[in-house]
Amino acid sequence: MAVVRVPEAKVALSTASVYPESTAAAFEIAAKLGYDGVEVMVWTDPVSQDVEALKRLADYHGVPILAVHAPCLIITQRVWGTDPWAKLVRARNAADSLGARVVVVHPPFRWQREYARDFLAGIKRMSQETDVRFAVENMFPLRARGRAVTPYAPDWDPTLEEFPDFTIDLSHTSVSQSDAMDMAERMDRRLAHVHIADGIGGPRDEHLVPGRGDQPCAELLETLAANSFDGTIVVEVNTRRAETRAERETDLAEALAFTRLHFVAAADFIAGPGPN
Repeated sequence: MAVVRVPEAKVALSTASVYPESTAAAFEIAAKLGYDGVEVMVWTDPVSQDVEALKRLADYHGVPILAVHAPCLIITQRVWGTDPWAKLVRARNAADSLGARVVVVHPPFRWQREYARDFLAGIKRMSQETDVRFAVENMFPLRARGRAVTPYAPDWDPTLEEFPDFTIDLSHTSVSQSDAMDMAERMDRRLAHVHIADGIGGPRDEHLVPGRGDQPCAELLETLAANSFDGTIVVEVNTRRAETRAERETDLAEALAFTRLHFVAAADFIAGPGPN
């Protein structure tokens, strides 16, 4: 007979998912809703940049920090300085100190020419120096008036390069109009990290609650479960339109329920002899 097998991977909440609430609020909500941990988005909130403050939050709420998202967004260009390599070193040190397994990093912007030129070799070198996995995330082109412009170098699709580890983001596959299942297959065993979210294929990065768009969120989760995925699955959704904390928690509870429901795999089970 068939039974359901639930793999070991944890389901975490990105602190970005509670914006415009604070990093501290994310720990509180993650604990209340039953998430396994958090991914800290390092951004302009001073608490997100402060390792000791993050440790206190994790201890107080009993919520471990499972990943650190390096400050590589447009709005975080000056967070932890302006040198992109120094940012990654600081993110690695933070992850080591916090007990996180992964640092999420984006491909370089085209104007970061020196950084972009050495990015692949540098990520490989840093990956060999630590147990922390630098998981390079798929991004997307910018589309306007029927044209697509790639702001990343060498490309928004990191699978074109031989990075040791990847993050797949299903809101980003929606914007880039990529086949998420094909991308995950190309990442194969180097897929270390998942940002679960949804989208409807528009030009904006939507980060919808999984199940509310057209991305294969359920299919990806079920495939990962069948392949005994042991990385971290992070709910990274946009709740800015929530008018109250209760509305935000409802969305985040739905996202967690969706993820847990579909992150299962069928397994054959042969029952032994029953009682006499």
